[in-house]
Amino acid sequence: MSNAILELKNASIFQGESLVLSDVNVKINKGEFVYLIGKTGTGKSSFMKTLYGDLPLTEGEGHIVDFNLKTLKEKEIPFLRRKLGVVFQDFKLLPDRTINDNLLFVLKATGWKDKAEMNTRVEDVLNKVDMKTKGFKFPHELSGGEQQRVAIARALLNNPELILADEPTGNLDPQTSIEVMEVLQDINKNGNTILMATHDYALLLKYPSKTLKCDENAVYEVVQRKG
Repeated sequence: MSNAILELKNASIFQGESLVLSDVNVKINKGEFVYLIGKTGTGKSSFMKTLYGDLPLTEGEGHIVDFNLKTLKEKEIPFLRRKLGVVFQDFKLLPDRTINDNLLFVLKATGWKDKAEMNTRVEDVLNKVDMKTKGFKFPHELSGGEQQRVAIARALLNNPELILADEPTGNLDPQTSIEVMEVLQDINKNGNTILMATHDYALLLKYPSKTLKCDENAVYEVVQRKG
């Protein structure tokens, strides 16, 4: 068994009838931190959506955290998403409940039953992102950077094998972006595999890592020049 957490072979990705990416061959191994870059409209979001089951994979092969994307059935998608942590650009926190309740909501939705265990898990993940004292607050009482930290905490709840971060710093100022990036780096050092789509080239320079680029209907690895 290889230690690939994600592997696509000769995959084509469609948005409706339109071909977005063709002949995609990508492999991400356990523990890697990988960037996904490319201009707006080059297919980064479609690529991510295919990985978490929002877009079907109809051509080629795709395996992610032991799921076959080609044969993935609708009813399997929630199980796939339990093994993935997804962090969105716009946080996607529920505005009418506290941070703790946002996280408890996800645990309930993914099958947790024991209240004490749930509360402990919420505390653990908030601790990991330095938000332990903010659990009683509502999303609107937090800054953008704090909301994104909570979104990362939420992604960690089910000990995911892979975290998909889709433009996690897209709505944040440069200083806050670095703070959020430091959180992601720490999580990666603890063994979580991360694939992060980003426009923020300053982060790539500051935290160089394996980089995939979407361009002209293709995805390929960019070899970073050593300074």
